[in-house]
Amino acid sequence: MFDSIGWGEIVVLALAALFIFGPERLPDLAKDAAAGLKKVRSALTGVRAQVDESLGDDLAKLRDLDLRQYHPRTFIRNQLLGDDDAPPRAGGATAATTMAAAAARTRSPSAPPPFDPDAT
Repeated sequence: MFDSIGWGEIVVLALAALFIFGPERLPDLAKDAAAGLKKVRSALTGVRAQVDESLGDDLAKLRDLDLRQYHPRTFIRNQLLGDDDAPPRAGGATAATTMAAAAARTRSPSAPPPFDPDAT
């Protein structure tokens, strides 16, 4: 998170905090910040434990789930161009080969594409 902040910037921030808040209030602010971080960490630990408890074995299945198959483009392509009997694919064919195969299935090479002169 703080990969781009070096020690020089941290020293400048500490000096700025010292000048802004003063030496009397700075230790109290540091204690309050540390207590707040401890509360946030304990809350996150509690949420993680609650999710582990409620999901149980299903959590491992969710971690192994390939979310790329639910990308809107992939999902729509699989729904429109996929076979009804075949299980959904999780990759493999590129979009160009999938669309070319769908176009070859829907129209014969001798039939021209539909044209309506009144539509425009």
